[in-house]
Amino acid sequence: MGFPGLFMIAVGLSMDAFAVSVCKGLAMKRVNWGHALVIALFFGAFQALMPLLGFFLGTGFASLVEPFDHWIAFVLLALIGAKMIWDAFHEDEGEEEAAAGDRLDIRELFLLAIATSIDAFAVGCTFAFMAVNIAEAATIIGVTTFALSLAGVALGNRFGTRYNRAATLAGGIVLILIGAKTLLEHLGLLPF
Repeated sequence: MGFPGLFMIAVGLSMDAFAVSVCKGLAMKRVNWGHALVIALFFGAFQALMPLLGFFLGTGFASLVEPFDHWIAFVLLALIGAKMIWDAFHEDEGEEEAAAGDRLDIRELFLLAIATSIDAFAVGCTFAFMAVNIAEAATIIGVTTFALSLAGVALGNRFGTRYNRAATLAGGIVLILIGAKTLLEHLGLLPF
């Protein structure tokens, strides 16, 4: 598989990370580029690591995870989305400003990175049976996800600075919808 095919796969795999990055940007009062880089690094690194794991572990482990991988993604995204919705209604103005730009919850970011990269693990498993240079594929996927996640934070912030509470609420709803979409697709209830 050549670069164009790998790049298209990378863009497809990074769409969930992009959407979550937009949500993270929505919650920032102003773009904190240090936080934006950390967010992009988390998503890019996990999107690069998961195909490598899938490739090396092959289909043996994938067959154990595949029956419920969509449930894992759904639960993680729904819990984090519900927390964002809760925060939108229960933070006072001082807490809201601190949450918007001064803190970066690494635990939450870790869970989001896992939830958005589970599909990359399955792709890595399929790469094990194809003529794919896994180092090149993982690099393309990681770099693409990094770039799109960084852009997502900036884009989300552009819209979120004016509507912080509403943006946090919308971000939580979007995360839950991404999780629900993942679950419904894997259950065969959505055609795409």
